[in-house]
Amino acid sequence: MSVIRTDRWLAEAYDRPIEICGKLTGLFDGAYASEIYDHLLLHGMYYPLPNGKEVIKKLQERNVWRMVGNEAEVLQELWEGPDIPIYIFPSDTSNTTMNLEFNGKSGLAFRDKLFLFISEENDAAEIKSLLTHEYNHVCRLTHYPKHEGDYTLLDSIILEGLAEHAVRERFGEKHLSSWISLYTDEELLKMWEAYIAPNRSILKTDRKHHQLMYGSPLYPKMAGYSVGYYLVGKYAATHFSSSKDMLSTVSCQFSP
Repeated sequence: MSVIRTDRWLAEAYDRPIEICGKLTGLFDGAYASEIYDHLLLHGMYYPLPNGKEVIKKLQERNVWRMVGNEAEVLQELWEGPDIPIYIFPSDTSNTTMNLEFNGKSGLAFRDKLFLFISEENDAAEIKSLLTHEYNHVCRLTHYPKHEGDYTLLDSIILEGLAEHAVRERFGEKHLSSWISLYTDEELLKMWEAYIAPNRSILKTDRKHHQLMYGSPLYPKMAGYSVGYYLVGKYAATHFSSSKDMLSTVSCQFSP
């Protein structure tokens, strides 16, 4: 697994993130550097800050790039996953939602690449948990025989549930996301019946997909994520399945 030394890019051009994203154009067919930056911003990449280069130095001093590389090799062997490039960038510390819900860190996974957005406040365990979550996505996309463009709401909630279950399996409940504890099992089952099951087949392009995943005035906060984790946990307990076992399990098999 190759962790790209983005710290060197950042040392040279931290204040010019579009220039940095120019190095990524080969990863996104036909996309301009500015479009790539806009997309990464949506998922947690940094806006330049006055103390930005100090943040990079602190992450370098903690050997974050080496640590991620070592952990990625463990995960690749554990889940028989693909060898992909991993890109690490500072996160957008001004993002209130990301700070409250994900402690200032986020990630973005594709079948053939992975991005981690972290802050200087994230410790080693948090970063490893984030990598576990995101690389589990990569492995699900690889092992599950369905084109990502055809993913339904059910596929999406199971994707997230599997990733967070993998974090629990490796690091315990302490390092799970905060949304895990929002609801009781009884509430989650009702949410499945009332909101998720009737919409299980809608595609990611449907506006309701995002609303059901994250919540809205019409739907409970982090509904899709929470129900997905609940369904995966129930399935794993019933079938005595590990995270690796479930990577290729068809999404409908997780339904209650």
